[in-house]
Amino acid sequence: MSRSRRMAVPLALAVGCGLFTAAPPAEAAPVTCDTTSTPYTYVVTYQPGTPASAVDRELAAKCGTKVAYYAEIGVAIASSRNADFQQKIGVYRAYSGGKDVASAVSARTSLGAVRTLEHTRSVAAAGDLSAQQWDMKAIHAPEANKIFQGSRSVTVGVLDSGIDATHPALRAAVDPRSSAGCVTGAPDSSPASWAPTTSDHGTHVAGTIAGEDPAAGFTGIAPGVRLASVKVVNDDGYIFPESAVCGFVWAAEHGFQVTNNSYYIDPGMFFCSREPGDAAAYEAVRRAIEFSTRHGVLNVSAAGNSGFDTTKQTTDPNRPHPVDSTCGILPKAIDGVVTVSSVGYAGTKSSFSNYGEIDVTAPGGDFVQTPPEGAGPACPLSTTVFGGRYGSKCGTSMASPHAAGVAALLASKFRGAPPWFIARLLEGEADVVKCASAETECTGPAKNNSYYGHGLVNALDAVR
Repeated sequence: MSRSRRMAVPLALAVGCGLFTAAPPAEAAPVTCDTTSTPYTYVVTYQPGTPASAVDRELAAKCGTKVAYYAEIGVAIASSRNADFQQKIGVYRAYSGGKDVASAVSARTSLGAVRTLEHTRSVAAAGDLSAQQWDMKAIHAPEANKIFQGSRSVTVGVLDSGIDATHPALRAAVDPRSSAGCVTGAPDSSPASWAPTTSDHGTHVAGTIAGEDPAAGFTGIAPGVRLASVKVVNDDGYIFPESAVCGFVWAAEHGFQVTNNSYYIDPGMFFCSREPGDAAAYEAVRRAIEFSTRHGVLNVSAAGNSGFDTTKQTTDPNRPHPVDSTCGILPKAIDGVVTVSSVGYAGTKSSFSNYGEIDVTAPGGDFVQTPPEGAGPACPLSTTVFGGRYGSKCGTSMASPHAAGVAALLASKFRGAPPWFIARLLEGEADVVKCASAETECTGPAKNNSYYGHGLVNALDAVR
């Protein structure tokens, strides 16, 4: 929502036969801003195309400073020490996730690593790990790799906690020139800004998409494509709106074909487009995602690990506010984003996976769907930052990169195809997974239901 600016002009008034000119207005008193309190970062919305100079003037007049400004979408990232900065700007135009967390608005105090069901089991890179990659077999990735491994002209952005570019399986895939840190809301291309610090979540995701380590017998879905590390997760495990906005704009401006988003935006689970504060966050992220889509990026997102129907929630488990049809989990709630649910080894919905509005499903593991001896752990195996090792993680965070990897193969095969076309192929070539009779909460037809969407992604069909 934008605010109109009113310019002061001299007034000429006809009075009788004479002319009266109003005296110039007195100069406004200088603004007194807080210079000692903790600064917080905000997303602030403007009319797209608003000049940067106008943004600078308003922020300065209301005790803020510009961190970044994305003029094409009219979103500024600002910092302020003033407790009333949001009120000064307008409660429907500004929002700070960091301030909400500090104010204990969020019920979550520690996120770990992007809400994945971590329990990472680390294994050495010795021997042949291919036998333990049941997830790859489930989507026919080994057969697909023999036909086509993807194109180096395709870049997949991993919006996450950073990628360990020194890992043997990822050294050839990570493109430093396309990588950036976005934690502050402003892109930083220095290697330290996009490297992992407190979490190996992004590294695990990256290995699934495009890892390859012949010595260890490990291969991802599309080892022929490039990866870009776009770090949006801070060291406390939070992904705030400003980081996501930066990440999606960076993807658009650097020609990515696909992004993977194994997270939801903090600090709440649901953002409501008509609530104060939430409205600014929702709108800023929506604009950034739609900007990336217009620039040829297909965004793929995890459904979430709360085990509920996202379309029927009436409360936010992380913040005390009601949820209705105007609310959604970001980024998956935005049109054009492919939402991925999770299945375990047995091929049925993971016990933790969200459901409701699902586009496709993919392997994310499940602790109660245990593979037979020698087939690998219950959670998908992939790269970790522990000295070139490998580890298993469960979650829709692990399912999403399987879909992103298949999307990368499709984008490699159909170069220049728009995102909607790649998404339709991803759905159309998926293997149908019907609702089982015991899955009483699964609704909808076989080819598009609330648990599995259009079905299990298929890498082989993507390259044939």
